[in-house]
Amino acid sequence: MAHALVGSMMGAQVAPHPSAPQTGKGYAVRVEYTQEFWDDRYRQRPRIWSGRPNRQLVAVAEDLPPGKALDVGCGEGADAAWLASRGWAVLGIDVSEVAVSRARAHAEGLDTPVAERLEFRQVDLLASPELPDGLDLVSIQFLHLPEPERSRIFGALAYLVGVGGTLLIVAHDPSDLSTEVRRPPQPDLFYTPQEIAALLDDTWDVRACESRPRTERTGDGREVTVHDAVLQAVRIR
Repeated sequence: MAHALVGSMMGAQVAPHPSAPQTGKGYAVRVEYTQEFWDDRYRQRPRIWSGRPNRQLVAVAEDLPPGKALDVGCGEGADAAWLASRGWAVLGIDVSEVAVSRARAHAEGLDTPVAERLEFRQVDLLASPELPDGLDLVSIQFLHLPEPERSRIFGALAYLVGVGGTLLIVAHDPSDLSTEVRRPPQPDLFYTPQEIAALLDDTWDVRACESRPRTERTGDGREVTVHDAVLQAVRIR
């Protein structure tokens, strides 16, 4: 699944290494959006994420006709591979070269037609990289950035969506900080879907702007309710 300070730039949900020291509900170190931080994070284990596509992406994209997609913060490539299996041509980007290498290795094991629809690149969004535009889907899963970087980068990524295309942003809701699940104790990294919707102008039709509940397990195995902040919008002109 898929960082700026939380989340592998590719749809990564941030979770600490099981052996890493913890401080209360959070992390012992500050989560950062750098290649060095996330390369080290990935090297700690041979696999970080579940290998399954993010549920909110599936809920939205399973009803969309395939086209060109950008998977931001692709991590080990599960979201991108799922999209490609449904006919999408996908560019997956992540700040971690280790994550990108794993995503490429995963693609090599897929059926040839699916693998041929996949491309992965190491990309630092803070460096204002050149990315393709006119996209049919831009999926940003669990990319947590502080301001002002968040507004600048999300605005630039939204600009890549073509007319009729979908922007999907999913994040850990700020309310998760008051639960017992592991989240970085960095409130500036968290945001509501309404905050992101406010970045969009009247060329967008907002289809969903809400916090959706789901269950997650705490470190000691108990189930608690957390929320995904979900923004889905379609560019109408």
